[in-house]
Amino acid sequence: MKLVSWNIQWARGCDGHVSTGRIARALNDFADADVICLQEVARGYDDLPGLTGDDQVAQFATLFPDHAPIFAPGADSLRPDGTRRQFGNLTLSRLPVLAAWRHLLPWPADGTVPSMQRACVEVVLGGPSGGLRVLNTHLEYYSRLQRMAQIEALRALNAEALAHAAAPPAAKAAGGAFAAVPRPAAALLCGDLNCEPGSDEFMCLVAPDGSNGARWHDLWAHCHGAVAHADTVGLHGCDWPGRRFCCDFALASAPLLPRVQAVEVDQSTAASDHQPVWITLAD
Repeated sequence: MKLVSWNIQWARGCDGHVSTGRIARALNDFADADVICLQEVARGYDDLPGLTGDDQVAQFATLFPDHAPIFAPGADSLRPDGTRRQFGNLTLSRLPVLAAWRHLLPWPADGTVPSMQRACVEVVLGGPSGGLRVLNTHLEYYSRLQRMAQIEALRALNAEALAHAAAPPAAKAAGGAFAAVPRPAAALLCGDLNCEPGSDEFMCLVAPDGSNGARWHDLWAHCHGAVAHADTVGLHGCDWPGRRFCCDFALASAPLLPRVQAVEVDQSTAASDHQPVWITLAD
């Protein structure tokens, strides 16, 4: 099973050109992804460079017609013409999406810096090896205060899901909205965390947490040991951040670790200011 996570900067490449088609080609040239997790997907924006109100969710749904799209906007506001503009995370899955949740992450007040509401889209996928949760997220860039709160929320989401896996809600005879929904213990967390390996935020995310096993495990370290994380930003002459480093990650809950076969970064494409992170799981 191939999964990929990529902050696409609303499909704006290092050359300043916006093209969802180029994003799709870059993905397909590298591998055939069963699950695609994209961050910074835009709808209805005409004040981001290169956009004229595009609906990129619809565009990606067309570009990947055999994948089901699940979109979780963080930013969602009204335009002067009465339409909405949205900015967030899009997960596209070829595997059956058994359930989906759209989590708004904490956004504590921090008036010293710009910030926006952030989100995490969580899907439960069916597959030959059983259910898998995939969480696709993008944490705040400017505010460490908000980023730390969001890190704690991601740890809490994993603890909550593991508790549900151990003690599923009781079934209700009538079903309906109370119908049993699986929330398996095996989980992949991916996205742009806007922090670096070894930072306080990242170490908080992967820190041991006693007996409940809710910590997230860094899959780069799991697969590559002490080898430094491959850089995911600052390549191909993109203007920021002025240096190369890693801020895009793939992590897993402990029950998923035996299925993890590989993690790699595609450093060849310049279709965004970030690089795609690819994960291979045993079916």
